Amino acid sequence: MTQDFTRIQPSPTETNVRQPSTEELQALNTIGTISYLLHLLVAVSAVIPGVQISAAVLIVALLLDVAKRKDAEGTWHASHFKWRIRSVLMAGFLYLVTAPLFLLLFLPGWIAWVIISIWFLYRIIIGFLAMNKGRPMEHS
Repeated sequence: MTQDFTRIQPSPTETNVRQPSTEELQALNTIGTISYLLHLLVAVSAVIPGVQISAAVLIVALLLDVAKRKDAEGTWHASHFKWRIRSVLMAGFLYLVTAPLFLLLFLPGWIAWVIISIWFLYRIIIGFLAMNKGRPMEHS
């Protein structure tokens, strides 16, 4: 996946967006790609029965995003860091809230977890595609 970083321009609706160097954009894109791939591994494994990747992979991706989001401040990549962090936190919250349902009534809890997992996978795919097109996340 190669991008032409010289053609990526902020959208007219973006405010307070600085013009980073090509090297900075490439570094942010590399970090974003690694993070999205780690998130994607976890999201796909959550949807496919019997294939579970350790939550440690998701924690590594989350820590990477938290540690590197300052580097993206003022760029269109900042919205992707915010998008990934919020996706993980919201999914974690939803899993936590539905855990008693899963433990008490297996089928409704399982259905809730499948829905959450599909929602998380959707968010990661949408974000990854937008990043590869050089677009910020509008609703991060």
